[in-house]
Amino acid sequence: TEYKNQTFASEFILLGLTDDPELQLILFGIFLFMYLVTVLGNLIIICAVSLHPKLHTPMYFFLSNLSFTDICFITSTVPKMLVNIQKQNNAISYPDCLTQMYFVIFLGGMENFLLAAMAYDRYVAICHPLRYTVIMNPSICILLTLLSVLSSTIDALLHSLLVLRLSFCTYLKIPHFFCELAHIIKLSCSDTLINNIVVYLATFIFGGLPFWGIILSYVQIVYSVLKKPSVRGSYKALSTCGSHLSVVSLFYGSVIGVYISFAVTDSSRKAAVASVLYTVVPQMLNPFVYSLRNKDMKEAVRKLCGGIL
Repeated sequence: TEYKNQTFASEFILLGLTDDPELQLILFGIFLFMYLVTVLGNLIIICAVSLHPKLHTPMYFFLSNLSFTDICFITSTVPKMLVNIQKQNNAISYPDCLTQMYFVIFLGGMENFLLAAMAYDRYVAICHPLRYTVIMNPSICILLTLLSVLSSTIDALLHSLLVLRLSFCTYLKIPHFFCELAHIIKLSCSDTLINNIVVYLATFIFGGLPFWGIILSYVQIVYSVLKKPSVRGSYKALSTCGSHLSVVSLFYGSVIGVYISFAVTDSSRKAAVASVLYTVVPQMLNPFVYSLRNKDMKEAVRKLCGGIL
């Protein structure tokens, strides 16, 4: 009978990470702290890149865009979760849920493509150093960023339009702290075959291609470094990739970890907890990775903070 009661949803219920009121208060404090640290850390990166001429290079241009994306990404999910805990009301309207889903997909795609653009930048810098300024000119940097925006928009818009055609049953509870595409599709009473096919195809195209682009870039980098006769030169070349490799490992490692958690656990709540790894943690740690591992960025951040204080 539940599947006969198809309706156009007016709102969904976000079940969050726990039902325990005491744990919710603890989570409120933890996520508020993580949100503030993420926003502040990424704003410092953006200001440092903008104000210091030494950082006006393609690598830091992409980094500032990544930091802005990180701020938007965490803002698309965490504030709503904090409001729900504070008001003890887990409802989210149907338009707000689809809007949140759109931005989560769009911003996740942006991170993916920006990391690929940064890998290409490192490939050109190490494998073609004499032609670096010619290849990675401002026009190319802006073009790569616009392609990232366009590709992510197509991906998010495609999924959003396909969700609009779905109707839903009476059970409209999402076992998550934000509107996640896979859970929304599972709640539908309509035929979701097309949606599921598009999810796999889009993941392969919009997720897989940037990932393999990063892999191929670093294969070429390693091959180029191994041909260098000087050990010191090889170390110096690889050291410029250290921060980016750390961020890539953090982002894709967390995504892979979430997929594994989905595969090994039947609990949607545990899977939601695992999803924090890619929706909150990388965005919070990225500024620390770049400011601690990168000498130029560390110096710029120190000057910026010293000037403010």
